[in-house]
Amino acid sequence: MKYLDFSKMEGLGNDFIVMDDRDGSIEASMPYPQLAKTLCDRHFGIGGDGIILVRDAVHHDIRFVIYNSDGSEAGMCGNGMRCFAKYLYDKKIFPQKKIRVETAAGTVIPEVMMDGTNQVTSVRVDMGVPVTACSKIPFISDADTAIAEPIDMGDGRMVVATVLWVGNPHAVVFVKNLSDVDVKTQGRALETHPRFPEKTNVEFIEVVDDQTVKMKVWERGAGITLACGTGACAALVAAHLTGRTKNQAIVHLDGGDLSIFWDKTTGHLFKTGPARLVFDGCIRI
Repeated sequence: MKYLDFSKMEGLGNDFIVMDDRDGSIEASMPYPQLAKTLCDRHFGIGGDGIILVRDAVHHDIRFVIYNSDGSEAGMCGNGMRCFAKYLYDKKIFPQKKIRVETAAGTVIPEVMMDGTNQVTSVRVDMGVPVTACSKIPFISDADTAIAEPIDMGDGRMVVATVLWVGNPHAVVFVKNLSDVDVKTQGRALETHPRFPEKTNVEFIEVVDDQTVKMKVWERGAGITLACGTGACAALVAAHLTGRTKNQAIVHLDGGDLSIFWDKTTGHLFKTGPARLVFDGCIRI
């Protein structure tokens, strides 16, 4: 039996249970996949879309580890990274505002933004360079890239998606009206489509104008969530590659707004948005 200190945090309604496991004692008590299922249960646990663990790193300032509510490990999470950065700053684990974070998807650099009272108001995250090569996403295709790629759903329907990797796989589908989309049915079908060997996140996008889009998301391993940071980045890249938007846009999600900028000089994506502490607590496992 062990008592765990945790922080319940959210970024645009995408909620996480954040814990400091730099000494490895949490993992020794319960494997992360089982811990995620136990703690994320919204009836018998704390409730959340995933758990985030702070771990030590060798060639970075710190390591970010995230598991979805179904127990599967995610490479990266944009909303989770903002919560992670705020947690590290507020808990005084790191005094500096910008840090280099090791993730399973590579290096990510978040920077906390402060108000006049030294409170974190938002976090700007350098998400790195998006990947469009099908072999690296991975996505099964005869082409090198999948920009506006038709996908046979096996029931007589063809879905056109732009497929890319921003810390994890994404399939971006443009629609005329988001209110007409059955996110659960269509999202689950695309997530588990055989052309995605490691499954995929699915973003449904309605373009408002060349600097504004609306988005609903089905997340791999979590289902419908109020927001997805990597998904918002993928949406902006897909929209720009298909000529729908400029290289900077506001993405409206059910949980709030994210500002996404794709620096075409460096190739890096930058995401800015809020992160909020909901409450601190202690739970027995």
